[in-house]
Amino acid sequence: MGRFPLPRQSPPPHPHPASGTPRFALFRGAAAGAALAMTVSCSAGTSVPGSSSAPPAATAPAAASAPVTAEINQLRDDYSRQIIAIQLTNTTAGPVTVLGAGLTSPLYSATIEWPATPGGIELPPGQTKILPAQLSAPECGIRTAGPGEGTLVKLQLAGATGQGPATTVPAADPYGVLSRNNAEMCLAQAAAAVAGIRLEPELEVSADAQSAVLRLAITPRNTPGAVNPGSTGTLTINRIEGTTLLDEDPSAPWPRSVSVQSGGASQQFRLGIRPARCDPHAIADDKVGTLLPLRVSAAGRDGVLKIDAGPLLRGRIYEFVTAACARK
Repeated sequence: MGRFPLPRQSPPPHPHPASGTPRFALFRGAAAGAALAMTVSCSAGTSVPGSSSAPPAATAPAAASAPVTAEINQLRDDYSRQIIAIQLTNTTAGPVTVLGAGLTSPLYSATIEWPATPGGIELPPGQTKILPAQLSAPECGIRTAGPGEGTLVKLQLAGATGQGPATTVPAADPYGVLSRNNAEMCLAQAAAAVAGIRLEPELEVSADAQSAVLRLAITPRNTPGAVNPGSTGTLTINRIEGTTLLDEDPSAPWPRSVSVQSGGASQQFRLGIRPARCDPHAIADDKVGTLLPLRVSAAGRDGVLKIDAGPLLRGRIYEFVTAACARK
């Protein structure tokens, strides 16, 4: 079975998480962003025979570059929580204090705000820090913006005697974090309009502890399009994929091409599982091993719908994998 793909992490140099958010990991390389610079071009006057030449237009001085550049990323720990990382890099020779930050994108209906702490955060010269921000509701209509196009971060910086003027800088998104999350969130909305899908908390473990059974429950909605008016009322689960922690048990194969109709009967499927890996770091380093990926189609969208095991079942899966690997 295929593994659940993870986004690459960007490489900013010596990044630091925002103050008050120690759970956010450090990046290693420099975050690149485009500095915002505005220049005014000069236009020369045109000479006309028999008339005096018009004087050249005065050249306005170029505005100074913004002191901070921005880039978007997403940490592994935040993948399932739809939290992104706004990486800010200080491009000046002195410290810069950020009091507030809000990201806007045509892919989302509202500003994606960093919950600033009192006093903000200080960016030392040349260094990068990470500001966590919860994604807002996605825009699921027709999109014309390319990757990162129209993505801006409005910053409130501290001035010499208090709050300085607001500054807006473009935000690079080299790994397509915003578009990927938009696609996943819109697919989840389309699927939820047809049916609720969950993993039951119980886990049936075999007598030899080498395999177990998950139960996938599907409950159709009574009204087609209740969540997404564009829904066709049909959801197809094309196949179920393995995770970094779980593989399909060949003796209890996973279903394929399951059709679900709004207003239809509830369904439940038994999914045989076995450990996908037994190295010492399998559980210790797990981030997404209990997010079951379903390849689905709904409302003209195709993609992966991730079903979270939840805390109770997650603990039971970890216990099962530990016991199964110990007996090998």
